[in-house]
Amino acid sequence: MADEGDSLGGRLGRYARVGSSVGGLAVKLAGQRYLGFSLDRDKHAGELKAALGGLKGPLMKAAQLLATIPDALPPEYARELGELQANAPAMGWAFVRRRMASELGPDWQAKFAGFQKEASFAASLGQVHRATLLDGREVAVKLQYPDMASALEADLNQLKVVFAIGQRFDPAIRTDEIHAEITTRLREELDYRREAKHVALYRHMLRDEPNVHVPEVVPTHSTDRLLAMSWLQGEPLLNWKTHAQEEKDALAINMFRAWYVPFYRYGVIHGDPHLGNYTVRPDGSVNLMDFGCVRIFPPRFVRGSIELYRALMTDDEARAVAAYEDWGFAGLSREMIAVLNRWAAFLYGPLMDDRPRRLTEGMAGGYGREMAQNVFGELRKMGGVRPPREFVFMDRAAIGLGAVFIHLRASINWHRLFEGMIEGFDRDELAVRQQTALAEAGLA
Repeated sequence: MADEGDSLGGRLGRYARVGSSVGGLAVKLAGQRYLGFSLDRDKHAGELKAALGGLKGPLMKAAQLLATIPDALPPEYARELGELQANAPAMGWAFVRRRMASELGPDWQAKFAGFQKEASFAASLGQVHRATLLDGREVAVKLQYPDMASALEADLNQLKVVFAIGQRFDPAIRTDEIHAEITTRLREELDYRREAKHVALYRHMLRDEPNVHVPEVVPTHSTDRLLAMSWLQGEPLLNWKTHAQEEKDALAINMFRAWYVPFYRYGVIHGDPHLGNYTVRPDGSVNLMDFGCVRIFPPRFVRGSIELYRALMTDDEARAVAAYEDWGFAGLSREMIAVLNRWAAFLYGPLMDDRPRRLTEGMAGGYGREMAQNVFGELRKMGGVRPPREFVFMDRAAIGLGAVFIHLRASINWHRLFEGMIEGFDRDELAVRQQTALAEAGLA
């Protein structure tokens, strides 16, 4: 285990290598474009992954996010960055002692009945330790790595260069709004007091969902960079792949409600549906964890997602146009709308089919990727599309949640599940519910 000093020194060295790798790649790309030099994109994408591989911090987090946003980067780079592991090596006990003392004072250990020295989980921005409070409650203590705020601003500059790599290949999706959205979300993820409010928001939104569990924050043991929450006991979601199909289907429904009740009733999503952010209890109910990446949408955006579904069900072009405008798309030609509708019909397909089915039914391996490449290729010929900021994490989160259902091989009547979710939808009523929930959580 590295201590804080080793980590800081090592990280500075890795930043230098990342800067050299990213900068050098940008130079090669410019040479390819303007001077006719050849470039082995697979090779250099591998070099970029290698430079990022051992790096904690925002740039690592951003790379993982980028790999899941369709067409944000050329496919070679998205594939390599998608293989980066979130479970980075944890900082050692010397680091933990110093960081805990800086957050809770030199007598911090007296505030716990027990504190496990080994981290239970380590990720790109911080690590989690299991501990016991003086009153016997088991808690998860999330401790942010040092200097993350300054590291974030440096990393965001590197991120601009990574995006420039994608733009050199003229992708169909312009990335300025993607960069702006990732910037905002990453800055929020470093604010643990805001995350504590996100937890309170989710406890409010899911209070009537008996099969979804949200931890409770312990304010006396939390700061801007330290977050203590009740420990939720459960097992990894992928462990349920070996359960009976009926149990897997029930778990998928619980996941569906955990994600879509906040969105369709409050306009809020959990923007990081990574498999590690959920655990499952013996009864199949779901524990939600890690509330750093939460996206709050204007009510019109939620209406747009329902209206597009209705437009596809009735083949109503005017209704589809209004839905895209609700989402924030502008300047779409009829040709662009036709292409986007093909992509939307693919994404909404399982919701439009009134029978039990798997998400991937009737699709050959790689069909979704081929469909995306075809759609983005046509958009490229038309001059490209700039997605609104709200669309970035909505798209990413929906894909991540879909991956959970595919892992479980869930066979459900998605159509009826979805229709039940959106029945009686009213934008103005959602706006009132949203404002009430945000005010109660201190996010108004």
